[in-house]
Amino acid sequence: MSEAQIDPRIVLEVRDLSKRYPGVVALDRVSLHVKRHEVIGLAGENGAGKSTLLKALVGLVQPDSGSIEVRGTPVHVQNVADAARHGIGMVFQEQSLVPNISAAENILLGCEGRAVRAGIFRTRTLRRLAQAQLDKIGCTVDPGARTETLTFAERQMVEIAKVLGIEERTSVEPIILLDEPTSVLEPEEVEILFGQIQRLREHASVIFVSHRLDEVMRVSDRVYVLRGGQVAGEVDPSRAVPSQLHELMIGTADTGNHYHEDLQARTPPHRPRIVVDSLSGDGFHDVSIDVRQGEIVAIAGVHGSGREDLCRALFGAGQIISGEVTLDGSSLSLTSPRSAVAAGIGYVPAERKVEGMVPVLSVAQNMTLARTELVCRGPLLDHRREAQLVDAWIERLNIRTPSRNTGLGRLSGGNQQKVVLARWLLGDGLKVLLLDHPTRGLDVGAKSEVYLLMRNLANSGVAILLLADSLEEAIAMSDRVFVMNDGEVVSCVPSPPGAKPEPIEIVREMV
Repeated sequence: MSEAQIDPRIVLEVRDLSKRYPGVVALDRVSLHVKRHEVIGLAGENGAGKSTLLKALVGLVQPDSGSIEVRGTPVHVQNVADAARHGIGMVFQEQSLVPNISAAENILLGCEGRAVRAGIFRTRTLRRLAQAQLDKIGCTVDPGARTETLTFAERQMVEIAKVLGIEERTSVEPIILLDEPTSVLEPEEVEILFGQIQRLREHASVIFVSHRLDEVMRVSDRVYVLRGGQVAGEVDPSRAVPSQLHELMIGTADTGNHYHEDLQARTPPHRPRIVVDSLSGDGFHDVSIDVRQGEIVAIAGVHGSGREDLCRALFGAGQIISGEVTLDGSSLSLTSPRSAVAAGIGYVPAERKVEGMVPVLSVAQNMTLARTELVCRGPLLDHRREAQLVDAWIERLNIRTPSRNTGLGRLSGGNQQKVVLARWLLGDGLKVLLLDHPTRGLDVGAKSEVYLLMRNLANSGVAILLLADSLEEAIAMSDRVFVMNDGEVVSCVPSPPGAKPEPIEIVREMV
């Protein structure tokens, strides 16, 4: 009889849980357990089964076989509300907020309690109850703010506040599932969240998922590593190092270098490919930068610095008030994304699932979405030409998918990102690639593949403007780093191979 079967401290036990989709084994006889007041880490590559497991625990996925026990009682979790009745709540990697209602309404959605009387919201009570949850994590978001007006990071904090409300809604100690909660948070916000996890463990149990292995090791009592839908091993963080988790995740040792700096060319002597001269728009003003052919230029800055707004404007998706953008010496009129694509500019947005892909469409349809002329004969789609082109890029980028006809929403985050990137690589004509947090939410293996692709694109002559996921990434991947603060460019720091600046040099300019 296992420890999980006899230990009365067990609050959650998963036994031989399996889930299969056509062509994909998402979970393969997964077994694990969680004790009272324990923080369990889950690590694994994209597609290893982490999110599927958590979704099974909250009723969003129904397993094919196996069992789930909560506090010693077998349960069949039908949906999220059913999970909440068992004291299980989840912060989703793919944000689950309703955009056209307030933050307060999202936080208390379905659990308004005394904030509703006779079917009518008591707005003051609603906001006060929501504020209590926001205060737990030191979040300054206005509970009355319309959710769609919040930044991605602010919405993530609202997600966390929402799930913390389960503490007041259940008579049992809660089990909190955190799926990539830190992926869009600033360092100070991460520290606040970690403080909340330590507070939660005093009267709750936590399952924590992150692709940042140092975070998993820091916050967890035990770590389960998933690979190919199976538990590859269990690690004691007090006796292990991140490289051991990496080896369990992908089967090889962690070399510690995922940036492929050896492939970084010296700053090319070409003239600037894209020049931004005194550009002003929503969120930025008087910005002047340039990116040369074959160069990777990073823009560093905190949330609200204006770098995301600038990136969207350069793709024609944000308003430009004044200034000029030239590409290979010719002035551009960036009035829409269509005009940017026609000029040879590609864009990978930070919110991949919202703006970068259509989950219900197939891999092939998503990949050719911006270049339909390559797979059409006249007004009709040429399925044979589409299949040849898409299959070639699936093989070239090692995209793991059952077929080109599989819905993109069913692929792991890393494979989704490769499909979004492939969209701009079809055919010829790509001159500038705008990358807004291209490695957000990706595991170390998928990140390494994206880094290699970026290096190869730059070495082929593409000019890349990068909004990196971390300062370390920005410094390692770029030839130069521009720093933005309050909508302005405040400095430019060279970042050539062999002479990388220290992060503190850039941090001083960001604040």
